[in-house]
Amino acid sequence: MPKPNIIFIMADDHASHAMSCYGSRINETPNLDRIAHEGVRFDNCFCTNSICTPSRATILTGKHSHKNGVRSLAPADMMDCRQWSFPRELQRVGYQTAVIGKWHLGHGGVSDPQGFDYWNVLPDQGLYHNPEMIEMGQKKVIEGYVTDIITDLSLQWLEDRDEKRPFCLLCHHKAPHRRWHPDEKHAHLYEDIDIPEPETFNDDYANRASAAAAATMRVDRDLDSEDFKQEPPPGLSPQQFKQWAYQRYIKDYLRCVASIDDNVGRMLDYLAEAGLEENTIIIYTSDQGFFLGDHGWFDKRFMYEESLRMPFIVRYPAEIAPATTNDDLVINNDFAPTFLDYAGIDPPGDLQGRSIRPLLQGQTPADWRQSFYYRYWMHLGHGVSAHYGLRTKRYKLIYYYGEALDVPGAIDEPRPREWELFDLEEDPLEMNSVYDDPQYADVVTELTGELARLRDRVDDHSAHGRRCRCQLFANLGARGGGDRSKVVAGLVQSLAGAFQLLFVLVDSYDRAAGAGEFRR
Repeated sequence: MPKPNIIFIMADDHASHAMSCYGSRINETPNLDRIAHEGVRFDNCFCTNSICTPSRATILTGKHSHKNGVRSLAPADMMDCRQWSFPRELQRVGYQTAVIGKWHLGHGGVSDPQGFDYWNVLPDQGLYHNPEMIEMGQKKVIEGYVTDIITDLSLQWLEDRDEKRPFCLLCHHKAPHRRWHPDEKHAHLYEDIDIPEPETFNDDYANRASAAAAATMRVDRDLDSEDFKQEPPPGLSPQQFKQWAYQRYIKDYLRCVASIDDNVGRMLDYLAEAGLEENTIIIYTSDQGFFLGDHGWFDKRFMYEESLRMPFIVRYPAEIAPATTNDDLVINNDFAPTFLDYAGIDPPGDLQGRSIRPLLQGQTPADWRQSFYYRYWMHLGHGVSAHYGLRTKRYKLIYYYGEALDVPGAIDEPRPREWELFDLEEDPLEMNSVYDDPQYADVVTELTGELARLRDRVDDHSAHGRRCRCQLFANLGARGGGDRSKVVAGLVQSLAGAFQLLFVLVDSYDRAAGAGEFRR
């Protein structure tokens, strides 16, 4: 059988709970639903750094942010495209490759797209209307609406391709990124209705770390007149203003999503008409999730579910049964090795994901991951404290270390070091951290150890990471009491102290030797 074609459609900030195939309460996405109904819907797909540029770098390289060098949105943290990426590898074995739409990984020098036979991308965030685009290094303004334009250019490239060779097309939409400007066709959609508010809309941020209350991405406080596009009605109470602001925000957001859905329909229709359906893998995803008024927020960054979770739907009739679902833990590091698998290429040994092809075929390997590692580096971007943690199917452990660590774009203002633990079975909306609940003492101990193991596995040994090991083991010692005997608690605390001393010595040796990485 010939190697499959790949069409990877990625939106920006499109939360899965704004797709009807994921059970959306607020909109319909019939064309996206076609992909899910004719293929598989992944219910536990997550990003490993919930912010646009780092997530895109991880998708291309199959590596965490600290490995691919893209941790934040700052110009000094843009991607060095000379490094390995899956498009370069597919191109090497004969695939025709193209990226059209949003790039957002830097421009000029080593940051322009590499590994593509054709590229035509927006500069930075790009505009919704009459956007400038950079085609193979040449700038040109194109009249029209950006979602239509990106689809037009993608379809034209498909039409002009060499039909004797397989292809990989990355169709990257700008929408529905802030600030939201819908097209004329959808400008009055939802005009006569109120969009339902999320259950956590009036969250008071109690029972969690202080990081939640400190974030500056509240619908009622941190959106502005440019987002609303009009002045609020006079005489509104604070709660009435919050409700008004939500309606202004969410309707424009969903109008931008509606345009994406229409254009995905155009892509699907083209594939059918061109006879490409059977041997083309078509994927729809987003670079991360987004808060749609959940917890009273917009934006992303946090490790909370609405921000962490990515939509991920895949159709490939040759291998994927229609109308199926999968709930295994999948991360955006897995995309690159999956594409290599379908192209018949062995992945490099330093990739930090694995192919999901068995999952697409309905088979979960016995050794599939039971947890994954997350890290948000851009301290105080939208006021969100830097943090890392792990998620299993049931639990989520988050550690807010609250330091900039000289990361470009981070703000050097320390914040409290805090922990959160959520039991996602009992508290799926993440309203109550049980980190300090004695009933969860054993869970905290187990997950703290797993977090240390995951940090080793992904080789995240940043300066703060080494210091944090001491705190991780001290935390284990502090938890050693609980319902255990005093003898066991004393042993655990003694081991914690020994590990603290060991890592302090290692830190001292590294500093003296001028080494930048922990020596295993």
